[in-house]
Formats: sequence, structure tokens, C-alpha cells
Amino acid sequence: MLELDGVVKHYRASGEEVRAVDGVSLRLGAGEMVALHGPSGSGKTTLLLLIAALLKPERGVVRYDGVDLAGLSDSQACEFRLRDLGFVYQRFRLMPRVSAVENASRKLLLSGVGMREARARATPWLERVGLGDRLEEPPERLSGGERQRVAIARALAAEPRLILADEPTGNLDSARSLEIVELLQSIAHERQAAVLLVTHDLEAAAVADRRCTLRDGKLSESAVDLPAREPAASYPDSREG
Repeated sequence: MLELDGVVKHYRASGEEVRAVDGVSLRLGAGEMVALHGPSGSGKTTLLLLIAALLKPERGVVRYDGVDLAGLSDSQACEFRLRDLGFVYQRFRLMPRVSAVENASRKLLLSGVGMREARARATPWLERVGLGDRLEEPPERLSGGERQRVAIARALAAEPRLILADEPTGNLDSARSLEIVELLQSIAHERQAAVLLVTHDLEAAAVADRRCTLRDGKLSESAVDLPAREPAASYPDSREG
């Protein structure tokens, strides 16, 4: 589903060249969750932005379903992000003074879904991340962890085929972190979605099907030695009442 071939993205900072992404090749199939681990500044977020068609590589190719994302027009790239991509950012990017369920409905509304249907589709995802009793609360009345879970529900509500999660458990306690990562794995397996999880949390990374390390822009697979975990719990389909 997702292919990166020799992808390069460098920056100039303080007169020096920063090799944020330096010849990265990666395959991510439908139904698979891959964890990407690495120190701060190693290029992880840059790599996600390239996959989201928010940046273009200097060399190499990023393909989604065989399509070179760098060749998309602005409107086509926007359509790709609305309909095929779910992106969980490090920052919540929630609308102030708007309820949790309307925040979680935002991508559906932007893609042309009516408000009533969008709320109906977003509500089960908020329930699955433990916010069923906080649907009408605005971000100002939510904790940092609750805001993060709204952002996760927003990314999942449109049932995307490709999910990019940039430190999605950074504001959650360990128990809730494991629930969220197992939910992402469950979505990958049940819905044949592809999930790329960026995380500093080795316990979260242990849930993934494969693990990679990005350091100084270079990618290596299975570089993190982690203990095996029990299989993720099975979650009911959100459309089953």
C-alpha cells in the first residue's frame, strides 16, 4: 500500500546541512502496523510529512497504492489527506469552544458529510477511546490526555486506509497508552489499514508487527530488541451499534 524508495529530504540550518531523511526505503502493507522509533531530531516527523504529501522529497519516491504522491496537485493531495489518510499529530490541533464530537467530526464535515451523519460516525470512535461521557465538552474542559484522545478519534472517524500516528500516546498514562496502541493494531488487522506509529515508548512499539529505527535520517529494521507481548484485544466494529 505504501512504498518509499530511496527518499531524501535535507534542510539548511545555521549554515549546516541537516540530513533529516537520508535515503529511506520502506514498505508498509495493508493490515500491518509498523513502529518507528528514534531519538528526537532523527527525522521521524519529516518522514511522516513526506508520506502525508505535505512535503516533497528531493530524491526518491513516496508511493501510495502505486501513485507517486509528489506528482499530485494541491487539490489531489488535499483529497488524499481527507479520504485516505488519518494523521495523529503531536499537537492536538483541536478547534476551541467546539465540542469533542464536533472536533472528531471535522474531517468528515470537510469531505462533505452532513453534520448529523458526521456526529453519528464520530461518536463510536470517541466511545472507543474512553470519551463516551465527554462528547459535548470543548477542549478547554478536557485534560491533555483527553484532548489527545479526541485527536485520535478525529483521525479514525473517516476510517482511513493509511494511518500516521506521531507520538499518539505522549500525553496518556501507561494503561491508556496500551489501549490506544492496541486499538490502532486492531484497526490495521480488522480493516486492512496500514499504520505507521512513531513513538518513543518501547512498550507501545512492542505491539507493532514490525519495528524500525530512524537515526540521523537512516532507517534500519528490527533494530530495537523488545519483549514479545500478548496479542492485542479484539475490538467490535464501530458500525455494530
